[in-house]
Amino acid sequence: MPKKTYTDEFKTDAVNYYYDSGLSINTTAKKLGVSVSALRKWIKLSKKDGSVITRGSGNYSSDKDKEIVRLKRQLRDAEGAIEVLKKAISILG
Repeated sequence: MPKKTYTDEFKTDAVNYYYDSGLSINTTAKKLGVSVSALRKWIKLSKKDGSVITRGSGNYSSDKDKEIVRLKRQLRDAEGAIEVLKKAISILG
């Protein structure tokens, strides 16, 4: 099977998605359909060359950004709870 190649734009978008989503590397890679090792490599390279600006945990440029991250986290948690409930209904129903 031939090795998949990705454009630089895709790699940058994948790294940005990882940072913006707040998801784990494993979950992000699965959602994007790439290997975990590839995503890790892209993240490492982006930190090295500075192509993606990252902020430390809890270090937000404004209260608005902090609120956005909090709401994304809350949405992700709610979506996870919905998935659990759907599975429980299918098992019990």
